[in-house]
Amino acid sequence: MKKVTLYTDGSCSCNPGPGGWGAILMMTLPDGTLYKKEYSGGSMSTTNNIMEMTAVLEGLKQLKAPCEVTLVCDSQYVINALEKGWAVGWRAKGWKKADKKMAANHELWAALLEQIEENGHQMHYQWVKGHAENQYNNRCDELAVAETKKYAAMLQKG
Repeated sequence: MKKVTLYTDGSCSCNPGPGGWGAILMMTLPDGTLYKKEYSGGSMSTTNNIMEMTAVLEGLKQLKAPCEVTLVCDSQYVINALEKGWAVGWRAKGWKKADKKMAANHELWAALLEQIEENGHQMHYQWVKGHAENQYNNRCDELAVAETKKYAAMLQKG
């Protein structure tokens, strides 16, 4: 099973508003070379949490075989919901949380769980402080912010 590190970040202006996401997939190839690929995208009207989740989802979609994935992310919302099993629990209860309210973004949580489970990925989770010393998290932030600015400019032009 290939070992992959997936770095992700999301960004949003005005929350909700224009937003972007960035992801970097990295792995060491059998010949010892480092494979690194960057992905990004955005939306005209979104939230920061949706962009954080979308970055993870889009990164996982790039994997064509089961992988051992270390997700490195500065979103405690994403890390906790996946690592602590919150999303799995919400799904088991019809996307209801302990307070009986609907889990926010349940469609994205369902898509994320599907990507992980149906593709047989073994997941590991690592939270990192945003805007700190992790160069790849910082690069994902740059990608996400650039997408946010692109969509904000499109909105201004009408």
